[in-house]
Amino acid sequence: MRHMDPVRNPYAPGAGQRPPELAGRDTELSAFDVVLERIAHGRPERSLVLTGLRGVGKTVLLNQLRSAAIARGWGTGKIEARPDQSLRRPVSSALHMALRELGPRHGDQESVQEVLGVVKAFAQRQAPDAKVRDRWQPGIDVPAATGRADSGDMEIDLVELLSDAAGVAADVGSGIALFIDEMQDVQADDVSAICAACHELSQQGAPLIVVGAGLPHLPAVLSASKSYSERLFRYLRIDRLDRAAADRALVGPAEREDVVFEADALNALYAAADGYPYFVQAYGKVTWDVAATSPITAADVAMAAPAAEAELAVGFFGSRYDRATPAEREYMHAMADLGGPGGAAVGTSDVAVSLGRKPASLSPARDALIKKGLVYSAERGQIAFTVPHFGRYLLRHPD
Repeated sequence: MRHMDPVRNPYAPGAGQRPPELAGRDTELSAFDVVLERIAHGRPERSLVLTGLRGVGKTVLLNQLRSAAIARGWGTGKIEARPDQSLRRPVSSALHMALRELGPRHGDQESVQEVLGVVKAFAQRQAPDAKVRDRWQPGIDVPAATGRADSGDMEIDLVELLSDAAGVAADVGSGIALFIDEMQDVQADDVSAICAACHELSQQGAPLIVVGAGLPHLPAVLSASKSYSERLFRYLRIDRLDRAAADRALVGPAEREDVVFEADALNALYAAADGYPYFVQAYGKVTWDVAATSPITAADVAMAAPAAEAELAVGFFGSRYDRATPAEREYMHAMADLGGPGGAAVGTSDVAVSLGRKPASLSPARDALIKKGLVYSAERGQIAFTVPHFGRYLLRHPD
């Protein structure tokens, strides 16, 4: 019998935090390897978009794909989109980083400097109505170029900028991968610019791809912007882990600490976490701390569950619920009552009926919840939570 040491607890629940064992994502990782390999050989390949609910590990997987690109000697940069932010600054910073990774391998430093000048010009070009205090200076120590990627039209500028950056990558026999997290929050003009740029670059056979991650309605956002986006991106739906992968996420890290789980304990943990990677880590962590010795038993899980739920109620659910106004909370409670603990999608008209209100009067609350990333429009007239088990949480915590 081995005593458990809380200091050696291997589980890591946290936003975007890499779990000790990245289980169940082999399909996505090997698909990405094929993409990198094909582009390196000048073959056409679609950019990738990962979609799924919160807590399924999209950010973790995005970071893992970025590591794979870096290991291949690609230039990379990452952006986290925000609803009220133009992509000019973040794209400039991300490409600046990618070019700094590739630059030293380039035989002609002057042409690399020229492209950095284009990045700077792109970054400094503001929308005509930008405030003067927003005139941002990127930390690029070359003069800004003129007449390239600085028209002020996001679509034209992004195509030119990415083409020039891809040229540097092509010269050194490599590629550039631009990673965009929370892609559903990219502004409409910028979304159509990204689609146009990906379209243009894939036609040129240029070695640059975009890898996006976002909520389940991201494909709809992209196709509303450009009808051809369905052919432009390869969509990978990131879902909960199957039983084998969920077990591996728990068993692998424990074995490295000479700790084992009884079969009943794994059954109980799968029932509690429902295969959602964030929950697997959360329940695994608390169960480890509760268990006195190895093997970990179902009784340990039963004892740990209330503490794990209390932690999730504060950190995972509560932190999101707290961002909502009273009107938005009322809307979400109505959704939970209609959708039940399973958190099924519900009709927006049904929400209005249950609150005894006209649908139009509820649109501001619904739109604000979408913008805050708490709900998404599953399909026309339907609304669902972006967070798994959120309906269950709301039913247990009536306002």
